[in-house]
Amino acid sequence: MDHILSAILLASSKTPDQEGRDIVLSMLVVGLIFVGVIALGGLSKVLSHRRRR
Repeated sequence: MDHILSAILLASSKTPDQEGRDIVLSMLVVGLIFVGVIALGGLSKVLSHRRRR
């Protein structure tokens, strides 16, 4: 229970600017993951077509 309280206190000690920065960075990371998955899918499709030839 103490861990939860300390996590809440730690989270509330951030300024709005810091929280906004963290949110933007996490959104960028998620976007990069999506782009990576799409790129891997496209690459696997291209490589599978080359193997068939």
